[in-house]
Amino acid sequence: MRDKLERLTEVDFNKLSKLINTNYGIKLPISKKLMIEGRLRKRLKANSIDTFNEYVEYVFSDIGLKKELVHMIDVVSTNKTDFFREPSHFDYLTQEILPKFLKEKSGKPLKIWSSACSTGEEPYTIAIVIEEFLKGIRSFDYTIHCTDISTQVLKKAVDGIYNLERIEKVPIDIKRKYFLKSKDPQKNIVRIIPELRKKLTVRRLNLIDDLYKTPHDFDIIFCRNVLIYFDKPTQESVINKLSKKLRTGGIFFLGHSESLTGIKAPLKSLKPTTFVKI
Repeated sequence: MRDKLERLTEVDFNKLSKLINTNYGIKLPISKKLMIEGRLRKRLKANSIDTFNEYVEYVFSDIGLKKELVHMIDVVSTNKTDFFREPSHFDYLTQEILPKFLKEKSGKPLKIWSSACSTGEEPYTIAIVIEEFLKGIRSFDYTIHCTDISTQVLKKAVDGIYNLERIEKVPIDIKRKYFLKSKDPQKNIVRIIPELRKKLTVRRLNLIDDLYKTPHDFDIIFCRNVLIYFDKPTQESVINKLSKKLRTGGIFFLGHSESLTGIKAPLKSLKPTTFVKI
């Protein structure tokens, strides 16, 4: 870049912020300008563009809207996640949902949707919890549908490869069962075992799209720590579109920093951030 001190102006930031909010529902207040500036430098470099102003003009061009917008959202969107994050949901899965499903013996697979799956830690945690519950006894099968807005994080979810520090807090017996260490001692990475990787189907999805091209009648939907980026009307719209994909009696999980206060949806609270479709 010719000028390393070149900065994203407030005018250009506001243009991008409005574009991102319109197309993806993500709110970007001016306080995020420095963060966005840092993340977008990767895209300037990838496109051999010298200034933020040139980049913004490119994004708004016909070719930019077709080719660059999806890459821009990849670097702009926040994808913080961990294995066994917010463990009370997985406790509820083990203590309430799985025993009930096992007792019903419907013969159908348990259908789960991780609607903002990020790099895969959430759906793989779900798979591990189910495997631990079943303990190798195939009393029922299960599938985990995974979606996210970012193509980059979805690729990581498919690969199931993580740095060792990502599983630092995972119990040792779980590590031994479900993670494979690299054969190269120079690489501090692990990979989810293939049996679990096969349980995931991965698709890109923008949650503010009018229609969700996903399966129906999920037994469980996880929608955690994504609504915080939307305004209230968008939150309500997303919750209701997700709820349409959930069977009556199905369970809906929100992140612990989120709530349905002021939102009309066919969901009844069972406990904090845990709901049932009515």
